[in-house]
Amino acid sequence: MKNITVIGSGTMGNGIAHVFALNNYKVHLFDISTDALAKAMVVIEKNLDRQVEKGSITAEQKTSTLQNITSSASLESAAKDADLVVEAATENSAIKLELFKNLDALCNPGAILASNTSSISITKIAAATKRPAQVIGMHFMNPVPVMKLIEVIRGYATSDETTKTIFEISKALGKNPVEVNDYPGFVANRILMPMINEAIISLHEGVAGVEEIDTVMKLGMAHPMGPLQLADFIGLDVCLFIMNVLYEGFGNSKYAPCPLLKNMVTAGYLGVKSGEGFYKYTKGSKDLVVSGMFSK
Repeated sequence: MKNITVIGSGTMGNGIAHVFALNNYKVHLFDISTDALAKAMVVIEKNLDRQVEKGSITAEQKTSTLQNITSSASLESAAKDADLVVEAATENSAIKLELFKNLDALCNPGAILASNTSSISITKIAAATKRPAQVIGMHFMNPVPVMKLIEVIRGYATSDETTKTIFEISKALGKNPVEVNDYPGFVANRILMPMINEAIISLHEGVAGVEEIDTVMKLGMAHPMGPLQLADFIGLDVCLFIMNVLYEGFGNSKYAPCPLLKNMVTAGYLGVKSGEGFYKYTKGSKDLVVSGMFSK
């Protein structure tokens, strides 16, 4: 498998394209927006420059990596020669189901269709295709060029051959694949998101402030980033979506999203992407300023 199509050129999509291209795969990066594609290529080049500066890759590797990526706003063009498609579109069930239905029709019969979804059922996605044995979850971690883990999620009908192929490809990328089964949130988000939700509940109930909660988890648990800051980086809307997937999937009240989280998303306080969540974010600054609504 040498021809890879990546669907979506956002943070995850451009990172996935970067990693495949760096490891000598031919990558077709698709997005419906030509502006988004242009921005993605700028981001990829900047991230490659950082790797060159750190000495982790050579200038020649940077050049060959960029040459390995072709961008397109045509799904048909991007998908027609793919051996493997990795979908990294918006975390929205309807969008993903429609995409996989279309990809199934456009891709050659032997192509594997993978989703980078962080929470949506692979079995449900596979059911939108006529090749469920060749549909699998390939959940990369952010930032993709740095993080080593890939959650490999088997749907109900995913074949052993498909799983084996994705394991081999993951290792060829220098990643560590871990096989998990198709249950709400898989492993990473089934554990991470309730922790973030509990941190928000602790804030909501007045147990401690934003900085105090994050400091306890950073210094006491050796987390590189506190749960509230991490929620801001993930996107509070994404956190809410995943908590709802867990809550609906298990029908257990322990997964109910905190009312504060729901209110913040409704009000448009989404974290880094909106400029304010639990903290305020200013371009060009690394300083964390607690959001005005939580200031003492």
